[in-house]
Amino acid sequence: MTTAYAECYDPAGTRYGIPTYPWRLAPEGLATRRQLRSRGLRPGGQPIAAQVMRLSRRTGEPRVAYLYEVARAKPVRPMTLAKWAAFDAMMTARRTCPQCRVERWYCIFRSLGVCVPCAYPAARQSV
Repeated sequence: MTTAYAECYDPAGTRYGIPTYPWRLAPEGLATRRQLRSRGLRPGGQPIAAQVMRLSRRTGEPRVAYLYEVARAKPVRPMTLAKWAAFDAMMTARRTCPQCRVERWYCIFRSLGVCVPCAYPAARQSV
């Protein structure tokens, strides 16, 4: 076992407090949030069962993903009409320029704070 794997392998949880496995070597029956979501499940309030860890190649810092028990996971709650309405209102607000009040087809860039034509009016006049 290489040094990186040895540092990330702690199935008893003595070093990190919870069972820790190297990347891609977690036991069956455990899954990350994304893996649960792809199966139509959610953690459902259960505590973290374990974690997978790998060391970054650039910095050497550990990267961690928490694992949950698949058997204790609950199905994802369906979207209700009220949730869809709130989602639509949120996306409309993200696409509406605060300066010209026009709804764009893209989300307004947070770095600009306004839509592209309002941010660069000189480029719009030259075309």
